[in-house]
Amino acid sequence: MKVVGASLLILVLIFSIGIFQFSKRKSDKKIIKTFQKDSAQVFIKHINFKTKDIRVLTMQKELDTTLSTLVFVHGSPGAALDFKKYLVDKALNKAYNIIAYDRIGYSDVATGEVLNSVADEVKVLDEVIKNIEANKIVLIGYSYGGTIVLASTKNFKKKIILAGAVKGDLEPMFWALNIYKWKLTRPLVPKVFQAASKEKLEHVTELPYYENKWNISEASILSIHGKKDRIVPFENSLFLQEKIDKNKFNLIAIDKGNHSLVWTNFELIKNEILKVK
Repeated sequence: MKVVGASLLILVLIFSIGIFQFSKRKSDKKIIKTFQKDSAQVFIKHINFKTKDIRVLTMQKELDTTLSTLVFVHGSPGAALDFKKYLVDKALNKAYNIIAYDRIGYSDVATGEVLNSVADEVKVLDEVIKNIEANKIVLIGYSYGGTIVLASTKNFKKKIILAGAVKGDLEPMFWALNIYKWKLTRPLVPKVFQAASKEKLEHVTELPYYENKWNISEASILSIHGKKDRIVPFENSLFLQEKIDKNKFNLIAIDKGNHSLVWTNFELIKNEILKVK
């Protein structure tokens, strides 16, 4: 019993340390050092939305107006650094300007206070890209970031959705959400996961409002989704396929893919990005 108890304690400690490290946000200085390890230079600026801070990473000091611009939008929880492999990739940097940003509530000071509104998230996206022509922007959204990208009605050059959440009744409500919902245990949840829990719970009531709006933008849409995704089920992309005009929608299904596709299927996603002309 002592051995079993000690083993369980060690597992709990390892899990707790892992959760802490995952939820820990990086300062601007640490981000710059992280990119230097890949012999890459990143430029950081901060903009405001309703007094809230938005940290924006750009891979070019000045945008090359002859190139299109990739704009990455992360999920919940998440950060601009989720796309680091794309941000430092030489082929992508040669073909495009590249931008990624931390959504409100997920920056270096993670307060857990998210906007919790798709409409406001689209306004933030608009603020980030306000000086760039929409028809020269390729939007790439992962998970809830895909929801935000789809909700924007601007006529972008392309929208690439990576495991996007689009249908409220397909949202799996995991038991772990109860730890956030219970007031006694909520303080034990790291702020970044409190933020993600708020957004997850709001999906059920907010997403139905958009179900007939995903087709408004004239931008062509590519959805890439793993069939084994248990966080955002593959059926979300099948629903999109029904809702969006066939002449502007394509779906790439990854047979054994799960919700980590943004990392595990980097080459596939990168090659699809490079196909955009």
